[in-house]
Amino acid sequence: MEWYSRTQLLVGEEGVNKLRNSHVLVVGLGGVGAYAAEQLARAGIGKMTIIDSDTVNITNKNRQLLALDSTIGRAKVDVMAERIRDINPDVEVVAINQYLKDQPIIDLMEQPFDFVVDAIDTLAPKVFLLYYAVQNKQNIVSCMGAGGKFNPEMIQIADISKSYNCRLAFYIRKRLHRLGVREGITVVFSPEKVADKAVTVEEEQTDNKVATVGTISYMPAIFGCFCASHVINSILSRD
Repeated sequence: MEWYSRTQLLVGEEGVNKLRNSHVLVVGLGGVGAYAAEQLARAGIGKMTIIDSDTVNITNKNRQLLALDSTIGRAKVDVMAERIRDINPDVEVVAINQYLKDQPIIDLMEQPFDFVVDAIDTLAPKVFLLYYAVQNKQNIVSCMGAGGKFNPEMIQIADISKSYNCRLAFYIRKRLHRLGVREGITVVFSPEKVADKAVTVEEEQTDNKVATVGTISYMPAIFGCFCASHVINSILSRD
């Protein structure tokens, strides 16, 4: 019996072939992106490009799939690639250890992906990626802020123009508006209010981040699963 037999029972042989013949890009392999990538791999996506420049840190252990004592200090793309290949030995994995910005994002968005998952957690490259995804008519789902949230029942999938009560989504919409983009990007977001005590503002900005937001174990995982579900269902619904 094939490892994907339970999937085939649900989506049929045609559905399995659609997933197997698809190429999905996942940018960012933190709390959200790694879970999204794993669900895509387990669904049988045939080719995956995964991108991240970070290494596993001990502070990742409370919420990130890749964070174990045995993986501390290792590149996230390497750990993720191993997991994906261990799930599906037939999958083609392109693992890129790179911090994306500027021209590399433009070049990347000109490639013919079937779907893009944006799980970047820094504002400037996230906006840049989303803008050029729209310009190149990429099918994309973007994760908004999962930090500081507790209630999974409030998570939604909607066009970015319909997102609300999410600080990250607000700043992204504001920057995209300046670039002439107001809609056409599917996002996963939660309007749940973030408590002030959950945010620690840093005096010195590092790695383009201005604050540290408290996060509970399950929320990034659920955000990632929502992203993966949108990709999988979109691929299966195609003619």
